[in-house]
Amino acid sequence: MIRQSFIFLPRISEQKERNIWQQGILSWNHFLETKEIDGISSRAKGFYDLQLLRAKEELAKDNALHFYEKMPNVEAWRLYEYFKDDCCFLDIETVGYGGYITVIGLFDGVETKIMVKDINLNMKILREELAKYKMLVTFNGSSFDIPCINKYYPNSVPKVAHIDLRHACRKISLVGGLKSIEEQVGIKRPDHLKAIGGDQAIKLWRAYKASGDKEYLDLLVQYNEEDIMNLKPLMEHVYSQLKQAIAPKPI
Repeated sequence: MIRQSFIFLPRISEQKERNIWQQGILSWNHFLETKEIDGISSRAKGFYDLQLLRAKEELAKDNALHFYEKMPNVEAWRLYEYFKDDCCFLDIETVGYGGYITVIGLFDGVETKIMVKDINLNMKILREELAKYKMLVTFNGSSFDIPCINKYYPNSVPKVAHIDLRHACRKISLVGGLKSIEEQVGIKRPDHLKAIGGDQAIKLWRAYKASGDKEYLDLLVQYNEEDIMNLKPLMEHVYSQLKQAIAPKPI
């Protein structure tokens, strides 16, 4: 989808992008090969040609940030297919909204890494882990997870592309919390985790700290792990639906 996108170019809105597609210009190469495009002056065409040549270079270097910084954040989903192998699905647990972090879960699409406060969660490990990726995928992470990490572990989150699935879901009329949206698209959780939500996650942490009983912590870790693992099929569903809805079709 990224090679079909023009929305990262200066002054190219969604409507103008659609106008380009409607002229049968369905890729960067086709744009470069086309001498005249309705709605774009010859001077602007020359400028955009240079921008697209640069885009091809940056994509060859796997520079997701180049595109992310130039497009509306709500359109960052377009980067997923190309950069999915360098992507990290992230979710945190806290002791309340804005409270300290108890668990940070990372999932690279194959393996999970769970970091727990007072056990293996520290700034150095977190920074080293996140530095491996070119893109983060969260649910409501732009409002909650990332600001919270930045508050308690400054400079741990690298400057990378970020897909916030909460905003991407809204584009296809999926609204509500993560678990509600999972149910809407048919993503199922194990029975023993279905009843756990944010409030229960806080209670599990407090019960673990009060009793030292590892069963509480194990359940909290399972809950967080389910959150991050379910972000992948949700991301793939949202990407597929959005691409089908807006991707240009050959004339």
